Amino acid sequence: MSQAQKTIVIIDDENDILVMLEKYLTREGGYRVQTFSNPVTALSSLPRETDLVLLDIMMPQMNGLDVLPKLIEKNPTTKVLMMTAYSTLDKVLNAHRYGATDYVMKPFSSLDALSKKIQEVLAK
Repeated sequence: MSQAQKTIVIIDDENDILVMLEKYLTREGGYRVQTFSNPVTALSSLPRETDLVLLDIMMPQMNGLDVLPKLIEKNPTTKVLMMTAYSTLDKVLNAHRYGATDYVMKPFSSLDALSKKIQEVLAK
């Protein structure tokens, strides 16, 4: 499956992050991208054909670690890349325990580095 056929869903409460990532991943990566600022809405609207979810951990409506198992239950083959500015070993271990494929730190070192991480996760 080519990148152009891959669908990425981004769930983050920061609109600037959503806009930046959607533009970059659509333009540079050739992905189909859908964004959600509310994780509750995302869970009820997540497309079945989602290949990857970029999921923020710290959100006011619902913590990403609470969203993760529900997301995996709904779409077991979807890969999940957790995003956080507040990484602790406990959060990372819980993310892996609940089914996350990997995680990245915010702010991103570069969008190119994030793109490479996304490619690695999609290849797993």
